[in-house]
Amino acid sequence: MAALLPFCTRLMFIFRLLLLLFAVLASVTSAWSAEPPGERDAFRVCADPNNLPFSNRQQQGFENKLAALLAQEFHRELQYTWWPQRRGFLRNTLDAGVCDVVMGVPAGFGPVLTTQPYYRSTYVFVHPQKAAYRIASFDAPELRQLKIGVHLIGDDYMNSPPAHVLAAKGIVNNVVGYSVFGNYAEDSPPGKIIRAVADEEIDVAIVWGPIAGYFAKQQTLPLMLTPVPTEENSPTLPLSYSIALGVRRQDEALKTRLNDMLQRKATDIRTLLAEYGVPLLLQ
Repeated sequence: MAALLPFCTRLMFIFRLLLLLFAVLASVTSAWSAEPPGERDAFRVCADPNNLPFSNRQQQGFENKLAALLAQEFHRELQYTWWPQRRGFLRNTLDAGVCDVVMGVPAGFGPVLTTQPYYRSTYVFVHPQKAAYRIASFDAPELRQLKIGVHLIGDDYMNSPPAHVLAAKGIVNNVVGYSVFGNYAEDSPPGKIIRAVADEEIDVAIVWGPIAGYFAKQQTLPLMLTPVPTEENSPTLPLSYSIALGVRRQDEALKTRLNDMLQRKATDIRTLLAEYGVPLLLQ
């Protein structure tokens, strides 16, 4: 979701639905290259303060770590503006000119100018290892019997891509929805669905890879993660996404510099993502 958004992240994450939310927002602010020199002393990032594994106020997320790495490369102080990654995020952050970079958006995400992707991930099936299910696709017979958890998006409970696939296959009555935004008073709400698998409230969950990989490592009960097949797609939404940094649409100069840094630090970034358990696909 990134900042989940990326969202958000920054869900995050999901993303085409976010595109619909953000498409109506204006994006007129000062460009990086036009800012007075005094305003360039900081590497300014907008992020969600409660959205692990992407970001939090304690700067424990992998997008926080990446932002710190890039700020070091820029030889600038890292400066945050915190805002929950939901409706109004871009309007109140990047578009308002209070920051210059959002750390996680889908590559090609229309309301912003995106860098080259720095990772690509997918949804995964998550279940306890001891269950020994053989779920490798949405056609697995077990999915018609087991209790399945999926994320729902927004206050109006719009369906995530896995929910669309399940519904298209007639798998509805045994599906349980978990809000990707959840109770914001709790720590990192998107992780609740993985805790539900570990607590055996549900049998299996189908979750965006970075969320599943990170929270699965936090559970006492060993969990198994299996990526959904790359050829699988919902009727209207992809199940795999390339994730990039987002800047204002006028900030070509900043985009170019960030692309250069992402290339030079590609090995460090892959190591960082592995530490957080992010399932990676080839770009």
